[in-house]
Amino acid sequence: MRWRDSEIVVPRGTVHFFRSKILWEKTCYERLRIHNYGRAAVDLSFSIEFDADFVDIFELRGTKRERRGCRLETQVKRDHLVLAYQGLDNCLRRTRIIFDPPPSRLTETAATFHIRLEAGEAANYRCAIACEVNSDSRVEIKPCFEKVVQEAASTLERERAEEAQVFTQNEQFNDWLNRSLADLHMMRTGTPYGPYPYAGIPWFSTVFGRDGIITALQCLWMDPSLARGVLGVLAATQADSENAEQDAQPGKVVHEMRADEMSITGEIPFRRYYGSIDATPLFVMLAGAYYRRTGDRSFIESIWPNVERALEWIERYGDSDGDGFVEYARKSKHGLIHQGWKDSVDAIFHSDGTSAEAPIALCEVQGYVYAAKCAASELAKILGDAARSRELSKQAETLSRRFEKAFWCEDIATYALALDGRKQPCRVRTSNAGHCLFASVATDEHARRVAATLMEETSFSGWGIRTVGSSEARYNPMSYHNGSIWPHDNA
Repeated sequence: MRWRDSEIVVPRGTVHFFRSKILWEKTCYERLRIHNYGRAAVDLSFSIEFDADFVDIFELRGTKRERRGCRLETQVKRDHLVLAYQGLDNCLRRTRIIFDPPPSRLTETAATFHIRLEAGEAANYRCAIACEVNSDSRVEIKPCFEKVVQEAASTLERERAEEAQVFTQNEQFNDWLNRSLADLHMMRTGTPYGPYPYAGIPWFSTVFGRDGIITALQCLWMDPSLARGVLGVLAATQADSENAEQDAQPGKVVHEMRADEMSITGEIPFRRYYGSIDATPLFVMLAGAYYRRTGDRSFIESIWPNVERALEWIERYGDSDGDGFVEYARKSKHGLIHQGWKDSVDAIFHSDGTSAEAPIALCEVQGYVYAAKCAASELAKILGDAARSRELSKQAETLSRRFEKAFWCEDIATYALALDGRKQPCRVRTSNAGHCLFASVATDEHARRVAATLMEETSFSGWGIRTVGSSEARYNPMSYHNGSIWPHDNA
């Protein structure tokens, strides 16, 4: 509704605004459609305001910085402007905003449009917001919203055509599946090695080793190209030297990679950070699973040196004290204290609630190592190295026996969450023991008992299995890892 001198000149419901957006190729495309449903012409003015501070994502998450880079002068042209920032990493970052049609007036902070719509007339206003790093701002980008939507839809249609399709008689179930697939495609990012599922928007929209591997394993039946992409990226970024600040050792698989300013300057260690104890054995597991699914021998041959380097890391660095188990203790003062999938600071503890001290050997990690050696044994046999195959199979059997002896807790009818630095078991009922069933390291008898414990009322809520049983000292259903329910964990 619009008034002029106490008189209504545009009645309520006359003018309709519809705003839509799409993200595509590092650019946000937006369309504003304005429709006059009235019986008379209307004159309107509207403005789009904008600004940019180029704050690093870790600053958004609360990290304080002593210094920042320099915000540069905004360049304003007839139909576009460029906001720019010179970072401490010597990278030039630009946000370019292009308008179609050009605004009636464009300043450093706002684009103003004057519009006249005849009765029944509609008009479209488009803009594109492009994010650029060390690139040429003269590269042409047009705010062709409709064309971009068509291109994105065609790309998605081609990708979906190569995947298995699932249809049921339940419409709600179909909607759930389709929404899940759409989410997967949203996180799927092209790399020189193939598609990679980024970990999550907005904080984790980047490569995470563990997350990528688990997603690839779960999608393997439907789309093995995702596993190939994950294996390719992680093989290419495997650590080749020791670096305490990055928690890196030769053969270790990356935990997290970022290209933001604070990572590049070293203010945080996540440019390439290797503080994950489980990504390396999971990498080997995925290689074995990928071959069983596809029979792609040539690709396995190409990454076999990486598989061997991962196995060498497990033996030489993963088992730092030579007790036969893989454990972690962070080297980087800025790194993660806990380096399994439950990596919050309060996630690993004893039955009385006291924190476990490093080095810590998690139960599920021993399962992953067992499964990795079994998978590598199969691959070595396929590649013609029978002696290596037998050696790895024997190592797996030895680990299984040691694991049962050290981790089984008769009093709680499940495996200990972990062994602490003094080799004392954390006698806590957690979902971690379920991963030992997934990895097949558990004996038949203990597997049945672990399953029964996980299905007890203290662990199974009716919606899923809790990360920590409700009878345990640190149980909190609102906690990140001490009582909440995680889909991948249950899967």
